[in-house]
Amino acid sequence: MHHAMKELPIVEDYGDGFCSRLTEWGGMIVSYETFPKGVDATPLFKGLPDNMCQSPHWGYILRGRVRIKRKDGDFVLKTGDVYYLEPGHVPVFEEETEILEFSPKKEYQETIDVVARNMAAAPTAT
Repeated sequence: MHHAMKELPIVEDYGDGFCSRLTEWGGMIVSYETFPKGVDATPLFKGLPDNMCQSPHWGYILRGRVRIKRKDGDFVLKTGDVYYLEPGHVPVFEEETEILEFSPKKEYQETIDVVARNMAAAPTAT
């Protein structure tokens, strides 16, 4: 199986540079995502253990800068970095960012179900 990153199916396009393209291959979610500067995912993980993402991720920062908040301290990922994130993290996008990421389907879906509920409950700008 293969795909061009920017041709993966769009799952969500939130506008303003926030887009998620993904597919499932062999029990893993393959995602190409873009985030605008200033997105703090903290409110999206409310209700998960420690109010943090509970899916592990392996990925590559194509462009940008993201601060990863963890209980044991923050660290920064930037253009060109490869990474592994254990469960228990929250990303804060300090620059416009593009990532390519791989996540186990089960843990990813459990986390995204909570994220979707939190997004649906969030007030919308008028």
